[in-house]
Amino acid sequence: MLAVPQPTCYKIADFPRPCGRYRAEAAMRQAKITRKTKETQISASIDLDGTGAYDITTGIGFLDHMLEQLSRHSLIDIALKAKGDLHIDFHHTTEDTGIVLGQAMAKALGERAGIRRYGEALIPMDETLTRVALDASNRPYLIWKVAFARDKLGEMDNELFKEWFQAFAQHAGLTLHVENLYGENSHHIVESCYKGLARALRQAIEIDPRQSRAVPSTKGRL
Repeated sequence: MLAVPQPTCYKIADFPRPCGRYRAEAAMRQAKITRKTKETQISASIDLDGTGAYDITTGIGFLDHMLEQLSRHSLIDIALKAKGDLHIDFHHTTEDTGIVLGQAMAKALGERAGIRRYGEALIPMDETLTRVALDASNRPYLIWKVAFARDKLGEMDNELFKEWFQAFAQHAGLTLHVENLYGENSHHIVESCYKGLARALRQAIEIDPRQSRAVPSTKGRL
């Protein structure tokens, strides 16, 4: 019996993936958000069932790098363009990208039926080790146990990373715990936080084939 060739879909950078019934259902887990204020103008689109393809420009090089890590290691496709008042500082652009990506995440998850809901990751990066755990419960809460030996990473204030995680967790509806167990290099600490978030998200939002249409809660909704 001859095997029937399977068609191929293509995404942002010609990443191949199988088509079919699963992809037709998964196509619903996409979202676009645009947010305009006097401080920032941001548009973002995400695909939860992507390949980790990204096209990100915020005007803040290090933030771009972190969001690229988030996309690549979660396998969530992210396209994001931000224009902010960087002549003042990086605060508004950093926080608002967290807001917009969180809103896109919540919209793409919809009723959160079929997801595994929980995710965790333990991420080593040279001398650094960071633990991330999350519950996609639609009850936002952030525990941030991350300390830095210095105030800045390049031109970016290290306190802004907590602002980003707070905004993202709040608007994505995540109970999110981020704890740096040890480490010295600020770059490694921050990057391990974003990679940990990515890996934990990948677990939590994955469709569980044993309950692909059920909301993972005894309440019947999240």
